[in-house]
Formats: sequence, structure tokens, C-alpha cells
Amino acid sequence: MTTGRAVAIFGSAQTEPGSPAWIDAEKTGARCAGAGLTVVTGGYGGTMEAASKGAAIAGGAVIGITVPTLFTSRSAANPYVTREIHASSLVDRLGMLMAASNGAIALPGSIGTATELAVAWNINHVARRNGGDRLPTVAVGAEWGELAALLVERVGAFSGDIEVVADADSAVDWLLAQPEIR
Repeated sequence: MTTGRAVAIFGSAQTEPGSPAWIDAEKTGARCAGAGLTVVTGGYGGTMEAASKGAAIAGGAVIGITVPTLFTSRSAANPYVTREIHASSLVDRLGMLMAASNGAIALPGSIGTATELAVAWNINHVARRNGGDRLPTVAVGAEWGELAALLVERVGAFSGDIEVVADADSAVDWLLAQPEIR
């Protein structure tokens, strides 16, 4: 799947409108769109909607990769998605998110966000060991730093395969400086 220059933005589906996490996600989407990147999300609510809204308000394109057969309680993509793509399964969705993106930002979230981050991290692990394209990936927040440290210590993950930063602005700054994004 080719989308031109694009960034996947991961985060909690439970993020409430107006919360600090929502505002960060909206600003992240806006900054990425302002830099000419298509924003790719899981297409539903929470952080996905906030990032989509920010990108749409900034005039950017927004791809939402949804799984209607899995998330039956979610009727459609959020209203800021300009192109909805239906995935056949959760695994298919993960693959499509990665294939559509040149980089990834993981904002605070839970198990779904951790899974997305782990897949991006693994893509970089494989690229580092066997060649291939890197997916610049940055995670925001202390919880991802703690998880990264644990994975490096316990399962041999390489810390350089993702970047962990304290805030969303730093994440966008880091991502925009990567050669795969410029």
C-alpha cells in the first residue's frame, strides 16, 4: 500500500475530547499534516479521532484503517477520516498501518497501542539485522520508556530501534528529522 509520505499515529481509543492527551494528539496530527504527511490511524475515536481532527483542520489527508467485523460497536470511522480502508482482521490492520506509513508515533495508550508499537519496533529490529526499510518510530511517555527498558533487558530488544521522548512535540520534532520522512 503506497500513500506517499505518511505517519501512523497510535494511541488510546479512550482519550476524552478536551483532555490533555486529546490536545496533544490533535496538535500531533496538525503538525504532521502541516509538514506534508498523510496521517494514518486506526480510524476510530479517542487519540485516533484527535489526531485525525488535527490533521484535517491543518488541511491534511487522513487515512483510517478500520476493522468493522471486529469492532462491531463502532459504526464507522471518525468524521475526520478522508479515506477509510477496511481491514479483514486485527493482524491485517496492523500490517496495513505499517505498510501505509513511513514513520510512527506512539502516544499514551494501552494494549492496542503497545501492540502497534511492538510491531513497529520489530520491523526495525528485522531491518537492522537483515536489511530492508526502517520505520522510524518514536514513543511518548514514561510508560513506554519503562516497557522499552524491560524489553531490552528481558528479551534482547535493541533500544535504538525506537526512540522514547517525554512529550508529543519532541516526538514530532524527532520524526521530522529522520531521513525517511524528509
